[in-house]
Order: sequence, then structure tokens, then C-alpha cells
Amino acid sequence: MKQITFLLSAVLLIAASCTSQKKLAYLNNLPETNGEEYFTMDVPGYKIQPRDILYITLRAMNTEGMIQDFLSGGRASGTSMQFESSQYISGYDVDSKGNINLPVLGEFKAEGFTIEELRDTLQSKFLKNYPNSTLECKLLSFKFTVIGEIRTPGTYVNYNNYLTVLEAIGRAGGIGDYGKRDRILVVRPTERGTKTFRLNLHDKNILSSEAYFLLPNDVVIVETERKKIFNMNMPTISFAISTVTGILTTTLLLINFFGK
Repeated sequence: MKQITFLLSAVLLIAASCTSQKKLAYLNNLPETNGEEYFTMDVPGYKIQPRDILYITLRAMNTEGMIQDFLSGGRASGTSMQFESSQYISGYDVDSKGNINLPVLGEFKAEGFTIEELRDTLQSKFLKNYPNSTLECKLLSFKFTVIGEIRTPGTYVNYNNYLTVLEAIGRAGGIGDYGKRDRILVVRPTERGTKTFRLNLHDKNILSSEAYFLLPNDVVIVETERKKIFNMNMPTISFAISTVTGILTTTLLLINFFGK
């Protein structure tokens, strides 16, 4: 009886800890090899918010006929451009009222503009003082956070114009063995409050989801499978089963002994 009980317990524990290949796959309902399918992907336009940090530079020809940078916000020297502290010091900070303070123009309302809109607006204003000039504008403070059942959770900085949720998870080392790929939560701060999205990485339809492209300050949360908790408690469960089995066996032996 003891052997049968132990064998059944072992089979149940192994079955509970097994993970199918399908659960570990991404986009597993895409067409088979050589199949083609297209998805509409609308990249959301990020609106500048207070506490953002902008890179703004204006290049124009000076009186000596040389191309010169008249605005150098965000252009740190050497390789220090990579460090967050240098960006904060040299970039143009959007204050709590949504304004930036620029040479020549002075205080300017940046909140509510997309990066492209702000660049075009500033370009037209600076052309009055700097004919044939070229203005560049980029967002330096594109941060995103990936936490939960992820191999390297943390906050990261994106130096590209766009970022997908798959790229963000890849930057964080990928989802762990016990991560729920069908229940990814994206938390997004907006002007009207916090907005949340549920994504299923098994499903190809995420390619058309509003949350497929992340925005600055988005948080990606990977939930944990219940069986991880079960597996973590497996030593305790095994000990409990062994103890109960031992007690039952001893009790039966005693009953059998005194019964004789």
C-alpha cells in the first residue's frame, strides 16, 4: 500500500509540473511555413508630458560660413550621452506646467505636442531668426519597466523611436519558464488616469493591439503560473505525504499486531 500511494503521489507531482511546448511558444496561431498574413499596426503618437526630457538642437550657418549648433540640448560630450545623468543635465526639461525654456524663443508650451509636431512648430519659429536652419527634436526620457516572471526585471531606456512589447520582453531577457504568456498586463499612464491592457502572446492578434507598441513610462507585468507555487511547495508536500503514509503504515501494523 505504501508503494502504491507513493507511486500515485509521484505521478501526480510530475504531471502537475509538466509544461506543454504550446504554452512556451509565441504567436503560435500564425500561418504555417510559407503562409503569409498581414496585420494593421497603428503606432500610437506619444504626447509630450511634464517631466519629459527633450533633445533639441538647431543647426545653421554662422557668419563665417560654417555649420554651427545654436541649440545643444541633449548633446553631451563624448560617450556620456549614454548616461541618464548627462541627459538630465544637458537636455531640455519639460517643467510641471508643460513648458520648456529655449534660447531666443524663451518659455514655450511643449506639453500636448507629439515629437514631430513640436519639431515642425519650433522649426517654423526659428526660421525667422535663422534662415535655412535645420532643427532636430527627440525624446530622451523613453523609459519602460518589465517586471514579474521575467528573467531580468527592471527599468530600461529605449533609444529608438518605437518599441514593441516583444522587444521590451526581449530586452528584459525573455519570460521565465513559469511566466503566463497568455496574460501579459501593460499598465499605461495617461492624462485621464491609468489605462491597462491584457495581451496574449500566443495570439497573433496582438500585432494589431493598441498596446503592441509601448509608450514612455509603460509597465509590462508578466504573471506567474500557479504551478510555480505548487513546485516551490513540492518538498513540503512530499514530506507531508511521506509523513502521513508512514503514520498510516505504522497504524496498520499496530492494528494487525494487536489484532493477532
